[in-house]
Amino acid sequence: MPLHPSPAVSRRRFLATTAAVGVAPLFIPQRAFGANERVITAHIGLGGQGSGNLMQFTDNAAVLCDVDTQKLGAAAKRFRDKTDRSLEGVADFRRVLDRQDIDAVVISTPDHWHAIPAIEACRAGKDVYCEKPLTLTIDEGKQMVDAARRHERIVQTGSQQRSAGNFRLACQLVRSGRIGKLKEVHVGIADSNHPFGKRSPVPDSDPPSQLDYDFWIGPAPMRPYNVDRVHYNFRFFWDYSGGQMTNWGAHHIDIAHWGMGVDDSGPLSVEGTGEFHPQGWIDVSTACRLTYRYPGDVTMTVGQGQKDIVMGTRFIGTEGEIYVNRGKLESKPDGIVIEASKPGGADNLVPLYVSNHHYRNFLDCVASRELPICDVAIGHRSATACHLGNLALRLGRKIEWDPAAEQIVGDPQAAAMQSRAPRAPWKLG
Repeated sequence: MPLHPSPAVSRRRFLATTAAVGVAPLFIPQRAFGANERVITAHIGLGGQGSGNLMQFTDNAAVLCDVDTQKLGAAAKRFRDKTDRSLEGVADFRRVLDRQDIDAVVISTPDHWHAIPAIEACRAGKDVYCEKPLTLTIDEGKQMVDAARRHERIVQTGSQQRSAGNFRLACQLVRSGRIGKLKEVHVGIADSNHPFGKRSPVPDSDPPSQLDYDFWIGPAPMRPYNVDRVHYNFRFFWDYSGGQMTNWGAHHIDIAHWGMGVDDSGPLSVEGTGEFHPQGWIDVSTACRLTYRYPGDVTMTVGQGQKDIVMGTRFIGTEGEIYVNRGKLESKPDGIVIEASKPGGADNLVPLYVSNHHYRNFLDCVASRELPICDVAIGHRSATACHLGNLALRLGRKIEWDPAAEQIVGDPQAAAMQSRAPRAPWKLG
């Protein structure tokens, strides 16, 4: 059954809401955009997600950037085949930031290459669309938020589920009390899906000629090249990412936070257990079960490889449940969703920010200077919850978190892992 669109939040109400949580919702533009003027974008990182993102900006893209000439060429061809237009290609993102004709950058690199170009882009006066998970570490996120605010930049996190009507309606129903008092949230994330499911690792080797491997490593620790560590496989190593916890967790925990109303806050603690590859061929968990405690006596259980927790986000209240995933919105009892889906059925629900197209929302906000639906601060808080879960798994103990100070409490070793010094000569901030 198609869902009735949620009521739009008026501009005045949105500005008042964001001001109430201490976020400046209106920025001074780098330049004023006319009614028919395009936002000009450059695209950094052109692998699977980056190439897909590029296709969403066919009217805006001007420059392509990747350290792998094969990825660069493939994306350029795909774009040319679709638009009959050729784009300039460069290898070094800094050449993009030097250009005065570029208004915004779209960052779709591996996670360890999100923070530096995003911060440098803000400093250079560019707005930013950055893929999720927003960061590799907690403190990177704090610095990204600071850079966006300091330089008055629009920074959208690529958590596209915020721009889907079923996820918005699910969160409206929860926040409107349709399932009573919220008590629990279950978040299901994907199984590991690592490259060694059916084979053993391959030996280290020289990097292929088309890849600038030193630049690909960038701020991460230098290690010998191995085909099983680069491109999509970066996801399974702490040097570059956080596994499915930061991959799918960044999506579904983000929706959990939206439904709980904690976009500007976070958990108080997290603890749990995980399983890891028996031969250590990958770093990240292959299965896990984590319990987060949030203000208001709400718990969130994140399950990877757990039979009782399915992919998506389930809100459990004293009077019912709401389950949402891509293409799904269900409730117990059924009438909660059925009534809200009728014409006018959502009119009395708590209004939430309405975006029906994540990329268009970003471009609109670049022009208007209003905050996007998944602003950098929101993406940072969602990523923080993912990182805290991974720290609990890696250290094998409970992590206490102060969401106001954004600091791990009473555990110096864990607190030191909130950040990581970049490999020279790269610097963060």
